[in-house]
Order: sequence, then C-alpha cells, then structure tokens
Amino acid sequence: LRLVGRARSRDAFGARVTVVTRDRRQIREVRSGGSYLSQSDLRVFFGLGKAESVECIEIRWPAGGVQTLRAPSIRRYLTVVEP
Repeated sequence: LRLVGRARSRDAFGARVTVVTRDRRQIREVRSGGSYLSQSDLRVFFGLGKAESVECIEIRWPAGGVQTLRAPSIRRYLTVVEP
C-alpha cells in the first residue's frame, strides 16, 4: 500500500494499517528511515501466505480519521488517498 495523506503529512507518517484475512490480522505503521543520501520505502507491505483474499484493510490516519477498504484486490500495489 502507498498512502497519500492530506490533513497532516502527505507521506502519511504514523498511519496505522491493519489487514484482516480469514485467519490472520496484521498491523503495520508508515515510518520514515534512512541515512545520508538514502530513504526507506514508504510503502507498507503485507505477506498473505496462502490467503486467497483480504476481508478488509483499515487505515487509521494520523489526523484521526479511519478508512476501511472492503475486499480489496490482492497481489498488486494499491494507492490510497486520505479522504
């Protein structure tokens, strides 16, 4: 997932993403990191193992809003813009 913030941070630093599959719940946070002349990838990645689908993705934006994506496509990059 690539998150694009509007309210506080365009890079959505601090956004918390929860992915729910039939038998698993995973949580990741958008963080920045790097060193001189480098930058870590700001996208958030999830390993789904043998799961064939995702029930929902919940995004808690740094400004306080919550966005839920129901049954999103898998095996692709998604860009989500803060509402």
